[in-house]
Amino acid sequence: MSNAPETDLNQIALASIDKEEENEEFRIFLQTIDPAALDEAVHRLNESVSAQIDCTKCGNCCRSLMINVEKNEVARAAARSGLNEPDFIQHRLEQSLGGQYIINRQPCYFLDGNHCTIYEDRFQSCRDFPHLHQPGVSRRLFSIFMHYGRCPIVYNTVELLKVEFG
Repeated sequence: MSNAPETDLNQIALASIDKEEENEEFRIFLQTIDPAALDEAVHRLNESVSAQIDCTKCGNCCRSLMINVEKNEVARAAARSGLNEPDFIQHRLEQSLGGQYIINRQPCYFLDGNHCTIYEDRFQSCRDFPHLHQPGVSRRLFSIFMHYGRCPIVYNTVELLKVEFG
């Protein structure tokens, strides 16, 4: 990878297909790395990559992911939508048997072009995506690699991780 991160979503999607076998082997290899060392490397690389990528110019996650909404976020999202809470829940959310809410369509209702119209008040699951800053990377390798072809931050972090771990 060159110094500038890859941000072209088409190139990332193509690379995801081309590198499917390589990535599976790398994912399996990463399971053998000390979890603390893996967390340190991923957190450091993610911080570097994230500083170079403006998520508001992409929005691919908003187009393609199920977005979790915490119960304490419903009122604020409803207000931002111009709906009352019961209407927002009925028309914009689905609820799991466990009570978890998700936005009921893709792309997200709040996506306009590549921009989140509620970016300052976006949901915690949106703030945390792609979760590379959180501990326990070794337990989330499957989901991280699932986002490799979707998210420039994941793609570039994984590519740098390949260089670091050889």
